[in-house]
Formats: sequence, structure tokens, C-alpha cells
Amino acid sequence: MLSIYIQAGINALSLGAVYATIAVGYALIFNILKFSNFSHSGVLVVTAYIGYVIQNALQTNFWVTLLLTAICGGLLALIVEFVAFRNLRLRKANVMLYFVSSITMGMLLENIITVVFGSAFVSYPVFFEPSFFRWNGIVFIVTDILMLAMSLLSLALLMIVLYKTRLGTAIRALSMDRETTSLMGVNVTLIIMATFFVSGMLGGVSGMFLGINYSLYPRLGSLVVKGFIASVIGGLGSINGAVIGAFLLGIMEVVLVWIDAIGSGWSQVVIFLVMIVFLTLRPQGIAGKIIREKV
Repeated sequence: MLSIYIQAGINALSLGAVYATIAVGYALIFNILKFSNFSHSGVLVVTAYIGYVIQNALQTNFWVTLLLTAICGGLLALIVEFVAFRNLRLRKANVMLYFVSSITMGMLLENIITVVFGSAFVSYPVFFEPSFFRWNGIVFIVTDILMLAMSLLSLALLMIVLYKTRLGTAIRALSMDRETTSLMGVNVTLIIMATFFVSGMLGGVSGMFLGINYSLYPRLGSLVVKGFIASVIGGLGSINGAVIGAFLLGIMEVVLVWIDAIGSGWSQVVIFLVMIVFLTLRPQGIAGKIIREKV
């Protein structure tokens, strides 16, 4: 019986780690531009397919595929920033236009995937043989362990960049006051581009892992809503809160699925109800502050 609980805990932590990389991608952009970047779902879908194409074309192993996919995610996010948000930011446009632009860009990217690859389901190859191993009666799936390890490593590297480097200091300063940061001689556009690049790399990592664990399909971005829910629960704009919210969401989802009386279908309903409760009782989330979206 204990092995069953340990197995569930591993699944929950692995799932929460992937949600954390998605949620932090949202939190990074919200931190500096004070709007929710819904085009992140499109970036995740495209990078998931890019990883699939890279592996099939170059026959790369897991590690090379993951690295190239993350880099492509960062580059794609730079394109999204330039096309969808750069002009709006320079013109100091209304935040509603950012919202419309991000939704439109996300839908555009997902529809491009539909046109290029069709609506059929495709799958990543099996990178590891055997794909699982047993220890003391507990089944460890290799990709789940890697999801947990690589997501935690990505988040740790991000924290080091944010709190131990000049780039991180500039990003944190920009999140507090853009005008003052600009007056201090910081290239605001360059810092925003760097933030989008990091966000896109995280999207590439999570996109590839979701592609490995689920079949690839153009609407894979619908799973990204879990990352957004995690960022809401943790507190929009809070990196630490996004991570906490993601792991709580992963644990909650696994627990609800394992409860026979609820099942996997109703578990999604419960998760959305939890988000509504948070928005009603504590709109700032677990670790966030109430922030008005503005540009």
C-alpha cells in the first residue's frame, strides 16, 4: 500500500514540475509587462512539434533534442515579442490590445501547426529502453523522473540568473519601475527580449515533455491553461508563488484522479472551482500581491 502512495507522489511531483515551468513562463512576462501572455500556449505547441521534427530529421538523442527545442522556443518567443507586442509597448497602447494580440498570436501559432501537420495525432519516439524500472515494488517511469529533474534544474538555473546576475537584477528592477530602470541606463527593450527568450526556453522544455507524455496534436496548448491556473493560485507575477501553485495543482490533480468517486473528468471541474475560490477569497494568490494589469 505504501508503494502506491509513493508512486502517486512521484507522479504528482513530476506533473507539478512541468506545470511549474509553464507557470513561471507566464509569471516572468507578467512581472515586467503586467499582462498575461496567452500566446505562451502557441509557443509551447510549436516547440513541441519542433522537437518532434528535429528528432525525426536529425535522429538526435533526448538531451540534444531537449537543448535544441529549448533554444528554438526562446527564438520563437523573441519573434512573438517583436510581432505581437513591440509596437504596442512603444506606443504605450491600452492593455486590452495586449490581451487581444496575445490571444490572436496563440491561435495563429496553433493554426499554423494544424495547416502544416494536420489534425492527426503523432508521437515522439521512445528515447529510453527500457522506459521504466522497478525498485522495492515501485515503478519509476524514466520520462517522469527526467521531467521532475529537468524542470527543477531549469527553475534552479532561472533563480540563479534572477538573483545572482546583472541580467536578473535588471529584470527585477524592470518589474518594479520601467521608467526609473530606463533612466538608470538599462536597455529596456533588450531586457524584455531576454525575458521573452527565457520564457520561450521554459516553454520549449515543458512543450517537449508534454509531447513525450501525451500524443502531439494542435490543441496541445489547452494543457497550458493548467500553468496559468497555477500562476493564478500562486499569485500572478510571483515566481515563487507560481512554483508553489504548480506543485499544489499537480498534487491535487493526481489525488483527485486516484479518488474513484471523482474520476479524471470531474477532477478538472474541481481544479477550476479551486481557481474561482482563490480569485474570490484571495485574488492575489498564495504569494502574490494585488497588481493591476497595465502597460
